[in-house]
Amino acid sequence: MSNPPSIWLIAGEASGDNYGAQLASELLRRNPGLHLKGMGAGLMRKAGVETVVDASELGVVGILEVVKHLPMFIGLFRRLLRQICAERPRCVVLIDYPGLNLRLAQALHKRGIPVVYYVSPQVWAWKRGRIPKIAASVSRMLCIFPFEPAVYAGYEMPAEFVGHPLLQILAPLRQLALPRRENLVLLLPGSRGGELKRLLPVLLRTCAKLHNERPELQFEMPLQRQGSLELAREIIAREAKQLVLPEIRLSAGETRRRMLEATAGIAASGTVTVEAVILGLPLVVFYKVNALTWQIGKRLVKLPYVSIANLVTNSCVFEECLQNEANPERLTAALLDILPGGERREQVLEGMRKTMKELGGDSDVVGKVAQSVLNEAGL
Repeated sequence: MSNPPSIWLIAGEASGDNYGAQLASELLRRNPGLHLKGMGAGLMRKAGVETVVDASELGVVGILEVVKHLPMFIGLFRRLLRQICAERPRCVVLIDYPGLNLRLAQALHKRGIPVVYYVSPQVWAWKRGRIPKIAASVSRMLCIFPFEPAVYAGYEMPAEFVGHPLLQILAPLRQLALPRRENLVLLLPGSRGGELKRLLPVLLRTCAKLHNERPELQFEMPLQRQGSLELAREIIAREAKQLVLPEIRLSAGETRRRMLEATAGIAASGTVTVEAVILGLPLVVFYKVNALTWQIGKRLVKLPYVSIANLVTNSCVFEECLQNEANPERLTAALLDILPGGERREQVLEGMRKTMKELGGDSDVVGKVAQSVLNEAGL
């Protein structure tokens, strides 16, 4: 008997693992005879992907941090390329993670293996010079933001807006329609170790200030992993020696459900801000990086906003407090403005509704993606 047709999926972060799992389930539903392999984590494995590389610990943020881990990434690249070329799958789907995946795309193209790139690299934010190379090495680009296909206009590579995959992933949760707790504020500092060490102390100082001004507020910090929970406890214990902190409820794996129940939140910039839009949670967005990384980034990134809701609507849906502005005074004032009765709450809620529509509304995102991948694979 001949081997079943294979497709590889390569994802390097938690969000990519989520999108890869959703896509894998749909591919197997449409073509049960497929053999799916690649790089991913628990969700992709559960969806039927044979993960030859576990991506659970690959999340690295910042220029200096990536440089420090460069030998690991070089070894990973060589291993993946060797295994993919040995197997010669019908198609390789690269999901986000541009530091590794753009190099894989070029190498696979040279070897005649079709590449579908799902979740466009953010070349509209920085490194526009990469666009010709991407267009030359990718067979098809599947974009999750409506303004992205225009970036690739003029190149032979097809680029289409498919909608944001989180719209369908989170649809069952939205249908729960849980009542919101008027005084519950979520603290969302990210789950990577580096982020927690850098961002959580700022959040805790903000929390102390909010508690002093609005003692009726309650605070919860849902994190993605148990390991993050332990680190957060250590940081809270250290900061509590200097601050008068209110009780902060910690949990692991409950972030999305808590988003349905809370009245507002303060979140590190990232995919969680898109989740908040879909689940209807008004946010203040903040972020801080290494000082050198920030200075380099300012010269490379020329955008008016960092939050997707703001970029999609070209307006300030979520207040952004970045680098030096990520301080307790700014964050406290911004959070109070979006609580029930706050000056900006209705504006934020309307902005989130507009963002949802722009991201694709109720369209069948994963169906579009799966069909494009199968077409490229000739199946």
